[in-house]
Amino acid sequence: MSRAVHIDANMQVVIDCCDKHAIGISVIEPLQSGGTRVVLNNSDGAASLRIRMKKNLILGPVTRSGLYMRRAPLPYR
Repeated sequence: MSRAVHIDANMQVVIDCCDKHAIGISVIEPLQSGGTRVVLNNSDGAASLRIRMKKNLILGPVTRSGLYMRRAPLPYR
């Protein structure tokens, strides 16, 4: 099962839900087509979020922004 979930809600709502239920987020980004794309740390977290936000899931294709920058890795020390 994919760790990526597309949700029809803003980023803060998704972050708050994940914090409330102790679901670890790997990457989160706004979708150009509206909503949020979130990648969870594991598939169990993704399954849990899908159950908790089932009314807000985007099941069809989405448009991601080509300009969104992922988190830069921390420099090695």
